[in-house]
Amino acid sequence: MPTTTQLEILDLRHFTSAQLRPLLEDEARRWNQRLHWDYTRATEMLLDYLDGRILPGYVALAEGRALGYGFAVLEANKAVIGDVYAFHEGAGLANPLCETLLHHLIEMLQATPGVDRIEAQLLMFPTGALAQPFLARGFRAIPRLFMGANLPLTGTASIRAETRLPAGLRLLPWQDSFYDAAAALIHRAYLGHVDSTINDQYQTVAGSLRFLHNIVRFPGCGTFDAGNSWALLAPASGKEPGRLEGLLLCSRVRPDVGHITQLCLSPSLRGLGLGRALLQRCTAEFTRRGLRGLTLTVTEANTEARRLYEEYGFTTQHQFEAMVWNADT
Repeated sequence: MPTTTQLEILDLRHFTSAQLRPLLEDEARRWNQRLHWDYTRATEMLLDYLDGRILPGYVALAEGRALGYGFAVLEANKAVIGDVYAFHEGAGLANPLCETLLHHLIEMLQATPGVDRIEAQLLMFPTGALAQPFLARGFRAIPRLFMGANLPLTGTASIRAETRLPAGLRLLPWQDSFYDAAAALIHRAYLGHVDSTINDQYQTVAGSLRFLHNIVRFPGCGTFDAGNSWALLAPASGKEPGRLEGLLLCSRVRPDVGHITQLCLSPSLRGLGLGRALLQRCTAEFTRRGLRGLTLTVTEANTEARRLYEEYGFTTQHQFEAMVWNADT
């Protein structure tokens, strides 16, 4: 790392995409190597935003070369730290440039008028790697897991009998007409759940709808795969349409790797094996298409979900942390 006199921390909005492209392309290579994730589309989208000079953040500069960067996205009263990265950092617990960038970024966001909540999930960094800048500013750390399974499934998961759906429930591929019902389901499923502490969009139907649009329309979580995203629909009753009772959404993060971005069930139907049925359909479809792997993230404290994934051959490949700060706590 450069000495303090050599290093400058400058406003991200002073830089063009051309100046930061080498740094972001290096990060994309690291995502592919470590997480089997092709980050190319997300990189190009971020470079477009950088040229728009709209993202608050910082760049670590030494001798005219950008060595690291970090940015946030402002959403009404909330800020989401989107990323922090520096050359040669992210693999272990020592990340001095990223820590320096985070100190500046967090201080700026907490001083921004109207911002009373900050969220961050820096998936690249292992648990504890960037804890100090967050904990020093009053953040809560929530452990999360990055899990993966090889396809086709082997062992007990590969011979598990297909789960029968309760009478009347239909398993349908994703349709755009499901947006509103899916948002209502996500809100219902996460009431009082630790994940609604990590992502406050789950706390309202409107927020859940924004979350859906983000994972379907933007490449941050891969390219949405409507052909392997599934909804469980209850039968219609009188003039009332059938209610959405379960949801599994998938993306492609590489041509040979899928990623589950959402799996949730109506609380009233838990314990009936419906999560298993959704997972069976998802793994079967990706296996049929010849994909080699499937990944997901899950909160460590969500033992029921972890147990289900482990039954299907998912193992923890990486541990990281969600960080949350509220001004009133």
